[in-house]
Amino acid sequence: MACEPKILREVPLFALLDDDETALLAAQLELRTFAPRQRVYRIGEAAGSAYVVVSGTVCVTTVDEDQQDVTVDEPAAGDFFGFASMMDGTPHQTNATALNETVCIEVRQRDIANLVERRPHAAMDMLTVLGRQMHATQQLVRVRAARNANEMIEQEATLGDRLADSVAGFGGSWTFITTFLATLIVYTAANVVMGGRAWDPYPFILLNLFLSMLAAIQAPIIMMSQNRQDSKDRLRSELDFDVNRRAAAEVQQLSRKLNGLADKMDDIEALVRQPRVG
Repeated sequence: MACEPKILREVPLFALLDDDETALLAAQLELRTFAPRQRVYRIGEAAGSAYVVVSGTVCVTTVDEDQQDVTVDEPAAGDFFGFASMMDGTPHQTNATALNETVCIEVRQRDIANLVERRPHAAMDMLTVLGRQMHATQQLVRVRAARNANEMIEQEATLGDRLADSVAGFGGSWTFITTFLATLIVYTAANVVMGGRAWDPYPFILLNLFLSMLAAIQAPIIMMSQNRQDSKDRLRSELDFDVNRRAAAEVQQLSRKLNGLADKMDDIEALVRQPRVG
């Protein structure tokens, strides 16, 4: 199905092209429709075409070192995928699957070449948009590769969370205990010495009121800090599990290689033990 110029004008990749360039490119492109869960391309396939999503959504994934699928991007209407491999002429480095019924513009290398030959300035417009996508992908990879639990927690912490941590940290320190104990001794001693003129004579009813109010406020604040500590521990355990899973995959891979080497050594030993003919 042929592509119309008005469809290209809604695609950010071609938004900077003028009317003549848009019409020239639209005459060469075709629309393709993919059913839900239909594979657009897979890793290792020859990159004959790239795609721009007109409607629907596509899931672009890759496989990490422990053979787990990792979602790289989910292009929706106006987004594009597969351009790097198509322009470079190398096999696709990702899998692309339609999540629902999806309509895409199929772009081939010769389509771009014909446009650039006749309209050289169009190349700079499209390279600008491609460069933005590359930077976004690189940022995604950096964030996934280096995740620090403390940094992630601090980024999400509110002012109340930080205040709760500070109060709980000070309330559980020797500085607070010694200061509070000294205050109680001075308070009670002053009221005992003053006798009938004391503002809070024995049994120190006003002091008990202050202590009850302090405990009523301090207890929920400490609970808030404990909840945050539980969240920190849970996040750290998830990151540790991810590291352990990768380590286990690497150990399995090394075991397979060692088993392969052992099999080859057995084959060589069998050849050596064979009697020589003649």
